[in-house]
Amino acid sequence: MKKLKDEVIPSPSLPTTVTTRPAPFSFGRLREYGQTYGTFGALILLIIFNIIVTPHFLSTQTLSINLYQVAETVILAMGMTLVIATGGIDLSIGSVMSIAGSMAALIFVGRIFSLSGPISYVIAILVALLVAGLCGLFNGILVTAFRIQPIVATLILYIAGRGIAEVLVNGVVDFSNPTFQFIGTGTILGIPFQVFVMLLIVIFFNWLVRGTVFGSQVVATGGNEAAARLAGIPVARVKLAVYITMGFLAGIAGVFYISNNSSADPGGIGLGMELNAIAAVAVGGSSLLGGQANIPGTFIGAVFIQLLTSTLTANNVSADLSRVVEALLIILAVYLQKQRKAA
Repeated sequence: MKKLKDEVIPSPSLPTTVTTRPAPFSFGRLREYGQTYGTFGALILLIIFNIIVTPHFLSTQTLSINLYQVAETVILAMGMTLVIATGGIDLSIGSVMSIAGSMAALIFVGRIFSLSGPISYVIAILVALLVAGLCGLFNGILVTAFRIQPIVATLILYIAGRGIAEVLVNGVVDFSNPTFQFIGTGTILGIPFQVFVMLLIVIFFNWLVRGTVFGSQVVATGGNEAAARLAGIPVARVKLAVYITMGFLAGIAGVFYISNNSSADPGGIGLGMELNAIAAVAVGGSSLLGGQANIPGTFIGAVFIQLLTSTLTANNVSADLSRVVEALLIILAVYLQKQRKAA
């Protein structure tokens, strides 16, 4: 009888559980969060600060004033986001606002066409938008056809545009018409009409950038223009469309401005608005070197800058110092963008 060998039966392996510890806190992670959500977090903190410190901050009047003042900046910043995303910049939008607003006012008071009633409002707005769009076309041709650097190309209208408006108006045009003034000062359900227009424009541009081929082409053009050409993207047409769009938006802002103020003063319409729009784009997280178009970030950046300015004003800080703070914010935004690319 053979002796059976002892057989070793392996015991069933028990499932091993791997425990992962949460990553320790680091300044690198804090910097990453700051680059991504910094502006939104700063906006929340600023709102809380105003609720505690600023009297009547949550009143209807204060909220309406802030919404009125930020609407034009947001509208301009949407177009500026696309311009910067292509690797360009537009310094002329304040002057284009002045030209468009002055043209609308001249038509409205009958100094160009002898019109009256609702047709005068329609013609005034359409002509203002058409002229503003032609200004954008002029900038786009200089950039695409003549290959002039955008900062130089748009500097031409920045210098000459306001002078053109002053020659057209030859003074200040004042008017009083509740129907036309509703565009700038009217409300729907207690919300300013121009805020509704602003939100529609933001929603449209967010869809344009994220959900259309054109939006992808804009980002690709600014990211690497040579590669975009090799990929079959019509770079020149994309840039031309972007500058024309910027012109139209400047025209809308110009119409809002004269409607808000019931007058057209070429020297004051859109003064410094190009800087506000560029600041909103920078603080909102889009790279000033192109290749990015963060529409929600631009919107938050514009609201943050407006609220910061009103906060400083409410606490007796001069407007000049507010500009210094705004400049420091741009420097900080550019620094964070460089750190993000280096990471």
